Amino acid sequence: QVQLVESGGGLVQAGDSLRLSCAASGRTFSRMAWFRQAPGKEREFVASIRWSGRNTYYADSVKGRFTISSDNAKNTKYLQMNSLKPEDTAVYYCTASTRDSLVPTRASDYDYWGQGTQVTVSS
Repeated sequence: QVQLVESGGGLVQAGDSLRLSCAASGRTFSRMAWFRQAPGKEREFVASIRWSGRNTYYADSVKGRFTISSDNAKNTKYLQMNSLKPEDTAVYYCTASTRDSLVPTRASDYDYWGQGTQVTVSS
């Protein structure tokens, strides 16, 4: 059974940091990503990384503040979020793809999704 389990969300103040984790099990993947969805808004791409740990992509809104990384020994990916802003408030979803070729920023190219973890940034 394939599982993606997120953890690490919470309530922080603007300027603080959080690290989200996504533990994968059940099969191997080609690429993993984080998306987020704020209330009343569509789900949006945040960051993506090849399962090997290379080839990263970031949304312009998080470049320079967020870092996606990989611990292959633990089959876990991380999203380090620094200098958080109130507009970063959203449910953050971990997702993984089995495809050899995909558009890293396109949600429909990912096959498995976690349950989401809430990140709330107060001003």
